[in-house]
Amino acid sequence: MALHNLVVLIRGAGEMASGVAWRLHQAHFRVLLTEVPAPLAVRREVSFCEAVYEGRKVVEGVEAVLISAPSEAAGLWAGRRIPLLVDPDLTRVRGLNPEVLVDAILAKKNIGTRISDAPWVIGLGPGFRAGRDVHLVVETNRGHNLGRLYIDGEADPDTGEPGLIGGYSSERILRAPVAGPVKSFKSIGEMVEAGEAVAEVSGQPVSSGIKGVLRGLIRDNTPVLAQLKIGDVDPRGQRAYCYTISEKARAIAGSVLEGLLRRYNQ
Repeated sequence: MALHNLVVLIRGAGEMASGVAWRLHQAHFRVLLTEVPAPLAVRREVSFCEAVYEGRKVVEGVEAVLISAPSEAAGLWAGRRIPLLVDPDLTRVRGLNPEVLVDAILAKKNIGTRISDAPWVIGLGPGFRAGRDVHLVVETNRGHNLGRLYIDGEADPDTGEPGLIGGYSSERILRAPVAGPVKSFKSIGEMVEAGEAVAEVSGQPVSSGIKGVLRGLIRDNTPVLAQLKIGDVDPRGQRAYCYTISEKARAIAGSVLEGLLRRYNQ
């Protein structure tokens, strides 16, 4: 089969999944994204899952479009766009017979992907064992091994701590203090000061721990659980970073592309 005819199904359409979808689309693969009915993306400006709410989402010049049936995918591929289908359990897309399945949910555990789901199955991050759950695992932890491919074994375990950006780790993350709906006071791309309230959840303020640009924030009025990540402040202060794919997502996407070519470009 010609490489450009390969159908690549990606579970998830959040930040990392979108980076993978963007790169594979640019490499002329037929990419289809699946999502849950109410995605909880923080870095919404670079997440194709926003199409679930808006009908379409453009990330760095590439457009994803929400579809209601798998039969609509071919028309979007012909028009150089990415179809996105609400199908969290992959029950509706089986008839497309994808050659590649990428689990990019980043749930830190395997929530249902099997090595038999497609001829070539790739899992991102911890929770997958190469050779048992998937064919390949991609390392997603920041550091020396970011993007490394494992053909046997697993990625590094989840540390529970966000990676360092500009010298900050957990300090740059905004979390819900209690359960309830989110009400935002700031928009993605705005500068915030240390101690400044960015949002509130059920009337409880959510303040930034550092000075920087608000790189991500969950959708307004979204009901969340206590301690869920709802925002991300970038201490580097570069507004353009809010609207472009991150270096981490690009590294992971490149590794997925390599993993795909290992199988199909022999």
